Amino acid sequence: MKLLFDQNISYRLIDKINDIFPEGIQVKKLNLENVSDKEIWRFAKENNYTIVTFESEFFDLAMIFGHPPKIIWLRTGNTTTNNLEKLLRKKLISLKNSMNTIL
Repeated sequence: MKLLFDQNISYRLIDKINDIFPEGIQVKKLNLENVSDKEIWRFAKENNYTIVTFESEFFDLAMIFGHPPKIIWLRTGNTTTNNLEKLLRKKLISLKNSMNTIL
């Protein structure tokens, strides 16, 4: 599963979950840091990424345009990178099996 982490998620998370999501990348690494959500959506769709975000806008785009891309909407509020790592590890199977996920 290729994960594309939105700019509001620390790039440090990528190294922490590389063993379970080796194709994870943050938008900044792809020079997509300051583009619109719709442009990130389009990139994810064209390149088979699942978007991981804290923002509801991507979930809204999924409701309007359908799938792909898959959206993982993190609704944890402010939390640490370590807590996000634990959450993604705990929910690994359900993340891989569902279309959209709200955590």
